[in-house]
Amino acid sequence: MRSSPPSVLPHQIKQSIPHQLPMQSLSPSLSLHTHLRLPESGQFPANPTTIPAKCIRKWKSQVISAVAAPPAPKKTTAHSMPPEKAEVFKSLEGWAKQSVLPLLKPVDQCWQPQDFLPDPALSKGSFMEEVAALRARTAELPDDYFVVLVGDMITEEALPTYQTMINTLDGVRDETGASSSPWAVWTRAWTAEENRHGDLLNKYLYLSGRVDMQMVERTVQYLIGSGMDPGTENNPYLGFVYTSFQERATFISHGNTARMAKERGDHLLARICGSIAADEKRHENAYAKIVEKLLQVDPTDAILAIEDMMRKKITMPAHLMHDGRDPRLFDHFSAVAQRLGVYTANDYADIVEFLVGRWKLDKLEGLNGSARRAQDYVCGLAPRIRKLQERAEERVRQAEPRRVRFSWINNKEITL
Repeated sequence: MRSSPPSVLPHQIKQSIPHQLPMQSLSPSLSLHTHLRLPESGQFPANPTTIPAKCIRKWKSQVISAVAAPPAPKKTTAHSMPPEKAEVFKSLEGWAKQSVLPLLKPVDQCWQPQDFLPDPALSKGSFMEEVAALRARTAELPDDYFVVLVGDMITEEALPTYQTMINTLDGVRDETGASSSPWAVWTRAWTAEENRHGDLLNKYLYLSGRVDMQMVERTVQYLIGSGMDPGTENNPYLGFVYTSFQERATFISHGNTARMAKERGDHLLARICGSIAADEKRHENAYAKIVEKLLQVDPTDAILAIEDMMRKKITMPAHLMHDGRDPRLFDHFSAVAQRLGVYTANDYADIVEFLVGRWKLDKLEGLNGSARRAQDYVCGLAPRIRKLQERAEERVRQAEPRRVRFSWINNKEITL
């Protein structure tokens, strides 16, 4: 997947500092943090023009965490849908009301996080017994499982970013914040359903005692602050292709964490992850139906949008994830998920293949030249991804195993 650089990129650098280092050589675009004790203000002395030699000796060979200033803005495309195409979505409002909104569940029929958690209304003793039982179950789960479960939870907790992204799409955004347009009603209600996912996983992880909640919470704040760039260009054709793919990816990921929890004996956690996966499957169905309809009413632009997103590669919504320590946190989290089989490159290829079949892309007719070429590209993509993955897996098998510390699990080392 195409991954944009984070807006604030922390990274570890190891350097030897010369005996006398002019203060002005420390770029103002870097904020340096060391493990050494600094003055109470946390700042370097303002007046001296050089750092004292005795400090230099202490800093030599130290690992310094540098938080870079935001990089120069990259060239992006915005509002790529021709304005007249907004009429397509206006004309589909009646269809969306009849075919998309019914895929939402009434609030009183939805599960709520409290359905799965110890009941705080119980007596103190009974409540603590339920917490103790929860902790006993989670004690059987390995640390690498918690890495992927925390990563999934953090992804869910960045929900404000995803609602914001959908509301950037021309022709379907919620213009007032409480619009009666079926597109706006869907987005708000979808957000409300999704909001339960992060809430539930967050509370379960908190009660488990297995993770460093402060670092988890920090990562959530960083991620929401960083946003996301899925390459959808304010274009609902691209946006609904993206959400169709992404909802299926989260369905697969939560389904696999459910399976693993069940295998390890935590049947309640398996029900939690399975319930979240079922929501994701229902949401995937809604977004895939929208693209399906676009392929019926505007097949040329719809297939070109699918090709566009496939060439860019679907960027995972948490691709700007970091915790203030690990500059490659998302890559490392993804590597653990790949190794455990929670979400893999083969899953990516399977999703492409599934959507090609669901949308019957190989059977589209009446396309112009560029649309036919897009059709050929998309329909042949999954086998090419699998071949590339086979080569990548072979390189991984030949490489030495790497271990990385994750702040989420109290800096324990995990094999990638």
